[in-house]
Amino acid sequence: MSDSKYAQQGMSFRESVEHMVDHAIEIMELDEGIGNALKICQSVVQVSFPVEINGKAEIFTGWRATHSDHRLPSKGGIRFAPIVDQDEVEALAALMTYKCAIVDVPFGGSKGGLVIDPRQYEPHQLEAITRRFARDLINKGYLSPAQNVPAPDMGTGPREMGWMVDTYRQMFPNDINYMGALTGKPVEHGGVRGRNEATGRGVQYALRELFRHPEELQRCGLSGTLEGQRVIVQGLGNVGYHAAHFLQTEDGSLITVISERDGAVVNPQGLDVAAVREHIAETGGVKGFSGGEYIEDGMGVLEMECDILIPAALESVITVDNAERIQAKLIAEAANGPVTFLADKILQERGIEILPDAYCNAGGVVVSYFEWIRNLNHVRFGRLERRFHEARGEQIIEAIEHATGVEVPEHLKDRIGRGADEFDLVRSGLDDSMRLALQSIIRLRQENPKINDYRMAAYALAIEKVSRHYKDIGF
Repeated sequence: MSDSKYAQQGMSFRESVEHMVDHAIEIMELDEGIGNALKICQSVVQVSFPVEINGKAEIFTGWRATHSDHRLPSKGGIRFAPIVDQDEVEALAALMTYKCAIVDVPFGGSKGGLVIDPRQYEPHQLEAITRRFARDLINKGYLSPAQNVPAPDMGTGPREMGWMVDTYRQMFPNDINYMGALTGKPVEHGGVRGRNEATGRGVQYALRELFRHPEELQRCGLSGTLEGQRVIVQGLGNVGYHAAHFLQTEDGSLITVISERDGAVVNPQGLDVAAVREHIAETGGVKGFSGGEYIEDGMGVLEMECDILIPAALESVITVDNAERIQAKLIAEAANGPVTFLADKILQERGIEILPDAYCNAGGVVVSYFEWIRNLNHVRFGRLERRFHEARGEQIIEAIEHATGVEVPEHLKDRIGRGADEFDLVRSGLDDSMRLALQSIIRLRQENPKINDYRMAAYALAIEKVSRHYKDIGF
């Protein structure tokens, strides 16, 4: 098992996910056969391969699991981490199926992982390892624009996706859609602006939508807007950083605690997220940051009082061991599986609301979908209509000035007359996806008396959509 905390509670990460799915299936009163079909992982491949490192052959092992191909391609990230195993990959693949269904992205669910600590290798060594892993996945049918499309995850990023898509191009030089074989690529090589920030940005949009529903805020013991809300962020990687940065700079939230590998930094008046990120890049941790108090127990700070807790690193950081001491009013799961199944029950009993991972961190796959569409269409978003909308905006400004005899202020001219570029459209599509999904989750929770929390509402929503597809097309 990849996580000892799950083992201590008698279940693996995959079993924890299955428990939640079982509960949702029971609530939806699904046929047993369809329920079983929803839970199984359709296929998984394990590959082991040698790569020469410093004159010696090192053996690397990785997996790619497809939980569901009810819609193609199947979609999901590839993580590089020393704790990866098959159980974790299968659990994450299942989460991807539900995640795509919740936010209405027409993909199946998949996930991959390689047992490696990327920090221990030079870039040229990591490139050789990544390309070899990609070749093995391609040869076994687990990487292609039409069947299985990976994306970045923990330990990987645009660089690794660039290496992988180039490997696919070399193997299939006549495939004009080769750019669609992976998402999260560098912008210069088929990526889309906004993908790198997408998961963190999606967390922000999820919280913004929740704060548009006063009755839901009342459930959480919250009120008002995001401005001034005290936020604890665990993990300042790509997801945690963007979520915290946008909440601070655009919504006025107070990021009071940032927890990292080497401890945590605390400032009740609010931390400068960008400055903390820069300090981590320079020193490797938060220790020594001058803008807050350093606390060595990075996990213990999760129990500090706050309005919103955002676990944005690994799974199972909130367990039966600390769930009774969590003081947050709302938990937004930016990571996959940060709350264990048993801890989830404790938090429910204590009245602590959770925006679940299957919804809250779905921003990455939403924008990956946009990137995939862009790659298949071979044209960037906004290229055809941007100048048309700019001209239409200028006509509106002229009409206003003609009718009123008053010149429109320059700042309004810029807003009215500006055509949306690709970045604007990607953010708009992400915002719309996160809004509509949470509205559906809230509606289902309100309408079904058997559903008492957002997680079950999200799973029930996903299972309803996937099972409907199975019923319509057959098994």
